[in-house]
Amino acid sequence: MEVGLVQILEGALLAAGEPLSLQRMAILFEEDERPSTDELRSAIKVVGERCEDRGYELVQVASGYRFQVRQSLSDWVARLWQERPARYSRALMETLSLIAYRQPITRGEIEEIRGVAVSTNIVKTLLEREWVRVVGHRDVPGRPAMYATTRQFLDYFNLKSLDQLPPLAEIKELDNLSGELGLELPPVLDGDLANGQDSPEAPGSQGDAVADETETVGDGEAAPEAS
Repeated sequence: MEVGLVQILEGALLAAGEPLSLQRMAILFEEDERPSTDELRSAIKVVGERCEDRGYELVQVASGYRFQVRQSLSDWVARLWQERPARYSRALMETLSLIAYRQPITRGEIEEIRGVAVSTNIVKTLLEREWVRVVGHRDVPGRPAMYATTRQFLDYFNLKSLDQLPPLAEIKELDNLSGELGLELPPVLDGDLANGQDSPEAPGSQGDAVADETETVGDGEAAPEAS
């Protein structure tokens, strides 16, 4: 039986365990049989249509396309794992929110806005999860690092670009950002889940990153460099 383009893309998306861009889909094929970008787009559209009555859907994020369990089924799917993921602290959410909306921004600028110190563990957590990165250094004494969000940040929150962030004026409090962005871990149909392995490490499980900060701002504390 001849294998069609739609079937090939479905199989690749299921096996990839991460979003696939059209460019990565194209390299699945030998050069002499490689479909055009328009053909790939048409096939992806069909893949999405075939998911309409399924428990999963095809979504497009910053890095490409991926299969994902429908959010409406999250209450049931979450019961596959006994331990509930740790909740994000207000401190972590405020820090991430300020980076997302005011990037590039330094640690000192975040601390000035929030009025308390940014825990080293919070910055470390955001860097380790690759939600933020160092994009340069402010040309002031001490040359503090400037932080900005990453493509992984967009992928995690099901965003194609920063333009899809809700307008800041519509968010009354920074606490509400988690609700606006759907902060629960998107249940992706990747290789680990398909093979019945343990769920990914719960976000925000690094000690101080899930506890509100109470420390005061210290003088001259250097921002951590990206690893």
